[in-house]
Amino acid sequence: MTNQKNGISRRSFLKGSVAAGAALSAPALWVQGAYAGGHGFRNDPTNKATVTLGFNVPQTGAYADEGADELRAFKLAVKHLNGEGDGGMMQTMKPMNLKGNGILGKKVDFVTGDTQTKSDAARASAKRMIEKDGVIMFSGGSSSGVAIAVQALAQEMGTIFMAGLTHSNDTTGKDRRRYGFRHFFNAHMSGAALAPVLQAEYGDERQVYHLTADYTWGWSQEESIQKATAAQANWKTVNAVRTPLGAGDFSQYITPVLNSGADTLVLNHYGKDMVNSLTQAVQFGLLDKQVNGKDFQVVVPLFSRLMAQGAGESIKGIIGSTGWNWSLQDAGSQAFTKSFGQEYGFPPSQAAHTCYCQTLLYADAVERAGTFDPVQVIKALEDHEFEGMGNGPSLYRGADHQVFKNVLVVRGNQNPSSQFDLLSVVDIVDREQVTYSPDLYAGDLGPYKV
Repeated sequence: MTNQKNGISRRSFLKGSVAAGAALSAPALWVQGAYAGGHGFRNDPTNKATVTLGFNVPQTGAYADEGADELRAFKLAVKHLNGEGDGGMMQTMKPMNLKGNGILGKKVDFVTGDTQTKSDAARASAKRMIEKDGVIMFSGGSSSGVAIAVQALAQEMGTIFMAGLTHSNDTTGKDRRRYGFRHFFNAHMSGAALAPVLQAEYGDERQVYHLTADYTWGWSQEESIQKATAAQANWKTVNAVRTPLGAGDFSQYITPVLNSGADTLVLNHYGKDMVNSLTQAVQFGLLDKQVNGKDFQVVVPLFSRLMAQGAGESIKGIIGSTGWNWSLQDAGSQAFTKSFGQEYGFPPSQAAHTCYCQTLLYADAVERAGTFDPVQVIKALEDHEFEGMGNGPSLYRGADHQVFKNVLVVRGNQNPSSQFDLLSVVDIVDREQVTYSPDLYAGDLGPYKV
């Protein structure tokens, strides 16, 4: 785990600007179950000039591309919180209590870690951040397995975790925690948003073959898309096969699809796994076949611009869902895209958007609470309504710490105008259409640590 200096090359997407420099952190002590200095909560920065945040992202592994963009967004958020740059979404989010002078007047520093897209590594990295670097909040991750593991740690240690990319229903379902918050949407929302579009595009009575990443997110996504399409259009599952995370070569899994009687392949994969499995499915000629009197179709329930770039020509025409896209024309999306583009020379991904929003939402909650005390900050976040961050009016529901906001259905652009114009927005699904009861996925937030 190291403090990060800006070493990212620029390109001329938008007018460049100078990046923030390295940030240093101060250690905090934990002795015999009591907090150093006698304060009432861990790593209380009250008597310090700075406050340290932890950004724990996959810098290696199957989701490393997403992690790199997350880290760029975290750095940009810190820059804006400290009053540098144009402020980004601090100009558009409402309500907004941030002043551009840090958080509660304290300059924001940060440390980073590499989750390696592995739960054990992520938990160890987060623990070091809390115990050795004195972070008051940590964020990041591009895997639901990672998010669930470190969210449990956050609960144990009384330190707030603002989750990055995590799409499994379990994160704010059976594995929800009082000290964890998710701004990203989930698999249930993807299914609810996609099913009507898939029915309109591909019709009823399809025979579906699922290839699924073998961990909590894949299982969750498979179940959600199965239920939604069965209810909406009577799609039936022919087979569902689990694949290991980071498999690389998916040919052994795709070959059986050809003789399965399926006319639709659903790839419940993400990151480089999705890039590889989709590319190989197209190379096997699946999209050129007719089965059951229907043109064969491939669906990727969750994907992003970064994955679209990796998949290249294979992404064209493929339908899926996404949390946000840089082409949106609302004021918040435009402000963030402009800031990110000026800093890095290309537009942000949904991973970047999620992590940037999480950092600002945490900081704003501290300002509203008037304290870094996690209990009071949690209460400020619970049932908080906000807008101006790119997905319309949004709610951080207190019952499960899940954000409810608009969801995008997208299609791989058939005729992109640039290397970044890879997704066409098919539908912006209102948050009411994807909202569900907090009891649908039973879980217990657990207590406040006092």
